[in-house]
Amino acid sequence: MTNKILALKYRPQEFKDLIGQELMAKTITNAIKLGKTPNAYLLTGIRGVGKTTTARLIARALNCKNFSQGKNCEAGENCHCNEIVSSNHMDVLEMDAASKTGIDDVREIIENARYSPTSAKFKIFIIDEVHMLSKQAFNGLLKTLEEPPPSLKFILATTEVRKIPVTILSRCQRFDLKRVNVNELTLHIKNIANKENGNISDDAIKLIARSSEGSVRDAISLLDRALVSQTINKDKTLEEQDIRNMLGLADKSKVITLFKEVLNGKEKEALKFLRELIDSGLDAKNFLNDILEVLYLFGRRVNLGPIEKDMSISETEIKMINEYSEKIDMQDIGLFWQLTIKTIDDLRIVGNENLTLEMYIMQLVHLKNFTENKDEFNETTRPTNNQENLTGKKISDTVLDTNTPNGIKDQLKNTNQIKTSPIKNLNNQNEKSKLEITSFQDLINQASNEKEIELKYDLERNVKLVSFNKGKIDISFNEKLNKNFIKNLTEKLLEWTNERWIISLSKNPGAKSIFEKNLESKKNQIQDFDKSKISKEIKSAFPDAVLIDLKNGD
Repeated sequence: MTNKILALKYRPQEFKDLIGQELMAKTITNAIKLGKTPNAYLLTGIRGVGKTTTARLIARALNCKNFSQGKNCEAGENCHCNEIVSSNHMDVLEMDAASKTGIDDVREIIENARYSPTSAKFKIFIIDEVHMLSKQAFNGLLKTLEEPPPSLKFILATTEVRKIPVTILSRCQRFDLKRVNVNELTLHIKNIANKENGNISDDAIKLIARSSEGSVRDAISLLDRALVSQTINKDKTLEEQDIRNMLGLADKSKVITLFKEVLNGKEKEALKFLRELIDSGLDAKNFLNDILEVLYLFGRRVNLGPIEKDMSISETEIKMINEYSEKIDMQDIGLFWQLTIKTIDDLRIVGNENLTLEMYIMQLVHLKNFTENKDEFNETTRPTNNQENLTGKKISDTVLDTNTPNGIKDQLKNTNQIKTSPIKNLNNQNEKSKLEITSFQDLINQASNEKEIELKYDLERNVKLVSFNKGKIDISFNEKLNKNFIKNLTEKLLEWTNERWIISLSKNPGAKSIFEKNLESKKNQIQDFDKSKISKEIKSAFPDAVLIDLKNGD
């Protein structure tokens, strides 16, 4: 056992040794003790979670003389357990469907199924990677699976359950082996490292557990690889950075820092960080998967608020995510995610991985710059340099007026204002009667009269008035404001008044929306009335009464 690789040395020998699969193990053991076993088991799950191991444990339990009494077989006892565990028993046959896929191989199984077991209670066929069987092979297996001899059992294992015909699935009792969570995997690897006298830090063990993606075999294999690299210098403790160098993983904090430069539009700095990571032995596919994980963390932060303690990320990295998430929204995250997935596919085509990664970073930077300016040209036509607005100024001069007081920026985003032909506008003005809107409340009332419910809702609840003048409205707003609000408002104002209005945006934290002002006014009215003589008389007559609203009488 000392010369075996760790994945084989620490292979589970009993159901209780299976980590992360407790419910499945309990169901199978109860069925065997009660004698209610199916004709065929189907074990599914990703690589390395214990499908083949579980199949052997089932075969052992079915043929063990002491299992139903809850006893363990002793060494040298007249039982079949040891031979089954070591894959040497004549009545437990294992077949690799990846190499034996045809109908002839299945015919051989059917022929052997006619004979009773030589010494054990059950003859058991373990078919690994069963999804690799051909269509004819599956069809040939159907009848035997449905009505096998009493002493015959099938145990099928696969990583691709979707490729198995429904007719096979309906004849099996299916068990899905789950990915093992990071906490359980970390504890398991730590126990093995201690048994092997491995000098490895907790952070390094956590990184191995995360890198294995829920596969126990992968985690143990990575630990074996790490401990082998340590044997030359036994006094050295394996740290997280050593594991990163071994696997070609980038430090997540460096990936987040690189991403910060992308969000800031600093292409040179981002490429500089990337080249440093490449020089340190970065693996391209691992790097792109790290980017996907970072994008997921940004998505969590944007949608669900601050990230709480998580084993997959340190407190420093959480702080960086919280800080940089202000510069990105879900639309950007979705675009970045799709580009990253596409780049992973491109790695299979492009020979130079470093060139692919540099091109990917440049695309991210320019994609971010595009998304920042997308609203300015959304649903509009780009005006020519000679096109002028009604004031005689060129559009390029009036889109952003940074000289206005209070940092107000005139938002002439929707150049639809200028698209309409002047002659057509004059004709429309002659046809329509001019409506006077002299206050913000007039504007809300007009939106209500015209049944513009969405516009009225935004004006009342999401817009905070800074100033109102004829032809120009300065507003502040919250994050719930409709992205097409400016376009809709200017179009309606032109339609109602036959005049063009300028809508300017201003940062004024103290401003309140009409809805908030009404709530505050109502609250003050209730407080004033609550102090009145009538209110006190009502409360004396009805002690449990609570004043919740005031309404004017007819």
